[in-house]
Amino acid sequence: MVDQKTPHSLPLSEAITIAAQAITEVMSGRSLTEVLDQLDAHERPIVQSLSFDALRKWIRSHELIKQFVPKAPPPEVDHLLTVAIALFVRDGSEGKGYAAHTIVDQAVRACEEYDKTMYAKGLVNAVLRKVSLALQPPEGQPHYPPDPIPMFAPAWWRANLKRNYPKAWQSILFAQAKRAPLILRVNQRQYSREQYQALLSDASISSLPIESVAGIPLPSALLLPNPVPVSDLPGFYSGAVSVQDAGAQLAATLLNPQPGDLILDACAAPGGKTAHLLELADCQMRALELDGERLGKIGGNLDRLRLHSEKSKSASWRCLKSCLVGWRVV
Repeated sequence: MVDQKTPHSLPLSEAITIAAQAITEVMSGRSLTEVLDQLDAHERPIVQSLSFDALRKWIRSHELIKQFVPKAPPPEVDHLLTVAIALFVRDGSEGKGYAAHTIVDQAVRACEEYDKTMYAKGLVNAVLRKVSLALQPPEGQPHYPPDPIPMFAPAWWRANLKRNYPKAWQSILFAQAKRAPLILRVNQRQYSREQYQALLSDASISSLPIESVAGIPLPSALLLPNPVPVSDLPGFYSGAVSVQDAGAQLAATLLNPQPGDLILDACAAPGGKTAHLLELADCQMRALELDGERLGKIGGNLDRLRLHSEKSKSASWRCLKSCLVGWRVV
């Protein structure tokens, strides 16, 4: 069982409330990244985790909501239930999680923290108790659903996978339903991968090297089987390491920058690939970004990593074209 409140985090009830509101914003057309960027540092880790979890398990959660709520609830209540139900629906990579009674209790408390959901405490309590019994039935009772695969993805996607991958479609669906791993890129201007693994070990954080992707060596990639907030990563704020998917790390590796190269990152925000290229070689980088607000994130990332690039905002093809002469384009 996980504590209701962990250091540098929020009570679960508050986190459920904020995550549900974040999903409401997403459903109105906003980017989840934009919504999460507005949170305080101590709020973001748990709210991001709950939001990602709820969206990844959306189909399964709503099958359960439809079963136990005859009339569709208002969006605010629907989204709160979606976040809470996702906490029940766990796979083997997510650990034990919260006890069922804790989820119910904290979700009901979450209703009290937002005026548009205060009236729904009884409904949320009743639905989550039914969900708990359906997903974690007493011994001898049937488990719901008997076959969980259809609950992970829309029917059209299941049919597409089954048609194109008749032998592997089930394993593909289960893999897609799992929480994405936390993958790091070690800044090799500061540490080798082995040196940084030793720092993680000293901090009681386990890690595994990702040797290659598609046969391409990745000397900086580390996978954390048990994700932690970036604030817990040794040297994160002094630029020792960044969070970047292994596939994204292929870009700079394949480009193989050399000292003195002129390289243009033509769609650069938030700056992960720009920074990776600068970590690999003393090249001359220009980071180009249409969105002025996102341009600032590039500077923030480079400052943290103690790197430098020329940054430009472009609103026209003519401006971009003027950058291309003599430059390698990422």
